[in-house]
Amino acid sequence: MKPYKFEPYLKTTLWGGYQIAPFKGIYTAQPNIGESWEISGVAGHESVAIERGLIDDVDVGMTLTQLIDKYKGLLVGDKVYRKFGNKFPLLVKFIDSRQDLSVQVHPDDKLAMERHGCPGKTEMWYIIKSDVGAKIYAGLKKQITPTDYEQMVSEPAPGSASVSEASPSGSNPMADVIATHEAHQGDLYFLPAGRLHAIGAGCFLAEIQQASDITYRVYDFGRKDAHGKPRELHIEQAKDAIDYQVWPEYRTSYDSTQPTSQLINCPYFVVHRVVVQVAQQIDFHCDSFVVVMCLWGEANINGVKVRQGETLLVPASENVLYIFGNATFLTAHIG
Repeated sequence: MKPYKFEPYLKTTLWGGYQIAPFKGIYTAQPNIGESWEISGVAGHESVAIERGLIDDVDVGMTLTQLIDKYKGLLVGDKVYRKFGNKFPLLVKFIDSRQDLSVQVHPDDKLAMERHGCPGKTEMWYIIKSDVGAKIYAGLKKQITPTDYEQMVSEPAPGSASVSEASPSGSNPMADVIATHEAHQGDLYFLPAGRLHAIGAGCFLAEIQQASDITYRVYDFGRKDAHGKPRELHIEQAKDAIDYQVWPEYRTSYDSTQPTSQLINCPYFVVHRVVVQVAQQIDFHCDSFVVVMCLWGEANINGVKVRQGETLLVPASENVLYIFGNATFLTAHIG
């Protein structure tokens, strides 16, 4: 079973930019592309398989869910299939923020299942590039309680134009408590469910997350949707989802000097950064598929060519990576 490529779902957003299409080598007139969903099993936006170098490939045109149903553990891993069935457990994206995204939080598995009948959302960001002065907002910088939160959102401070600065468009109730970080290429942020966060303007990043699209917006700069109506906020829902603990560090460190560096190892995904010069063989010793996101360069992986901006799904039955080329990747699998 050779690795699969899928047709990306390019999503226009109010805050989207112009970098995703050229990064991926795609020519399109679609405006304000904020996200490229690379691999998705989310209902309504399921990834569809495209060519992978096989003559008369019967899998071309099948959705990811159909492929899992066809191959089961051979594709995703026996352990993964027993746990998730035909539901792919990850959602993999590239994100380009021309404007600040909303201040938001995601529920954990327990709360999301109670309210929405679906998993929660733990995610991670790897910054591919950023503008000078771009920011990442993640976590609380000072202790508050649920009661404090209620008072802040009901009695907001003077207005702000970004997550932490002044704007005539509205007032950000979380400006004084959300932690602000300078964004730099190669920075890594792990965002467990419950952590308040926002991607600042000028960030281009890769996101790997649980396969959930549940988001509670706390503040959105007074922006309006395509119909001219203010985008919905979820003030009350967010109160029970927020982790009110203050952590000493929100940026995740890793050894960037190694050709293969483990970035994240959590119950939902294990992520590595892989830098290949000429050739490399990698075995993660896992009963799982492996997602491979190409961040730079080009290579051949298990017989399929991949270049910057493309993403592969390597089947569990053939998940030892034989890489020839000169490129940098993120890989993700289920531990």
